[in-house]
Amino acid sequence: MSEATRVKVWDPVVRLFHWSLVAAFAIAYASGDDFEGLHVAAGYAVMGLIGLRIVWGFVGARHARFTDFVTGPAEARGYLRSLLAGRPRHYLGHNPLGGWMIVALLLVLAATCWSGLEAYAVEGKGPLASQGAVLVTPAHADDDRDRARDGASRRRRGGGDEFWEEFHEVLSHLALGLVVLHVLGALVAGVLHRENLVKAMITGYKQAQGRRT
Repeated sequence: MSEATRVKVWDPVVRLFHWSLVAAFAIAYASGDDFEGLHVAAGYAVMGLIGLRIVWGFVGARHARFTDFVTGPAEARGYLRSLLAGRPRHYLGHNPLGGWMIVALLLVLAATCWSGLEAYAVEGKGPLASQGAVLVTPAHADDDRDRARDGASRRRRGGGDEFWEEFHEVLSHLALGLVVLHVLGALVAGVLHRENLVKAMITGYKQAQGRRT
């Protein structure tokens, strides 16, 4: 690839978010119930990264913004037809299908984190465990712990312990499925466009092919 065809597409925030999310999700998925502390820490990291990406989707660089890659159904269908024909349209940023995959991943990962917080609250832990005052003083610490235990007890009596745990597991598997589809899509697009999309997400540069921006 010559210097004349190299175009800076992915800014440092997008690249840092991408690889940090890969690591955090992998750790959270692999740790599961066997390493609760690590699992919870990775889950909080995923939540923070999702928040960062949503903000950056509105105020970030051009190709990081949702307006650059979230398209309408017609354009997404058009790209799918060109992909199936083996002649996909080239986009410097995310293509329409990739853009909707990003949105789906953010939504599913956010729901996975929320269900994890609910499951954690059943054990009397985490920010959702107590519905009482947030301020903790020595005089109120015992009351706060009692409220947390009472909240966990109510969730258990309502069957919330099993529901949120199972729902969290289903969503985590769904997220993994979307990740696999995302990777496969990137590999297919990379082959058809003759460009290394993994390297592009590391260096920030892609090849300008003169078809789409």
